[in-house]
Amino acid sequence: MRYSADWMTIADDRILEYLSSTETSTPKKMEDSGSVRFTRQYIGERCRKLASYGLLKHLGNGVYRITNTGEQYLQGEIDAEELSHIE
Repeated sequence: MRYSADWMTIADDRILEYLSSTETSTPKKMEDSGSVRFTRQYIGERCRKLASYGLLKHLGNGVYRITNTGEQYLQGEIDAEELSHIE
């Protein structure tokens, strides 16, 4: 069971799940895949938010990858409510 935070949306789980199955991706590729059914702009916004809590790593040029913390969240090993915002 996953423990999400109040700041999270359903899009966040879809993004994390998608990045867990791919090495890296961009919001455009996520949108084009059909697996993350939100607009590129919204996916980008959510990726930035997830990165600010350490669930994703921004590699530059709009490319993201999931972190170990993100993987732990997907496995239900951590409570996202306890994550610190890390701009």
